[in-house]
Amino acid sequence: VQLQASGGGLVQAGGSLRLSCAASGRTFSNYVMGWFRQAPGKEREFVAAINRSGGSTSYANSVKGRFTISRDNAKNTVYLRMNSLKPEDTALYYCAAALHGSSGSSAGEYDYWGQGTKVTVSS
Repeated sequence: VQLQASGGGLVQAGGSLRLSCAASGRTFSNYVMGWFRQAPGKEREFVAAINRSGGSTSYANSVKGRFTISRDNAKNTVYLRMNSLKPEDTALYYCAAALHGSSGSSAGEYDYWGQGTKVTVSS
């Protein structure tokens, strides 16, 4: 499956962004979808995941209550709504797809990765 992430940009602290990730090439609804991020000089970390139907989600503690992951299986797209952004949210955000994954929080579960979209939050 091919993944194309978009929606990143420069935003002031406290602002909002919505990231999108469009999938093609396979049956989208067969995949657990996740968002990860990597800040400069840091390791890639889990942000959020959503199960195949969209009925179950999980979040990193650092974004819980501020970010919302959702998916539209008819549009083959997963979204990440980010509110109350902080400078520490600055990173390259990646979407990923897991065919056999369950919890969605481990990068090793994911089979396919998008190219990343850059989010910069200014203070």
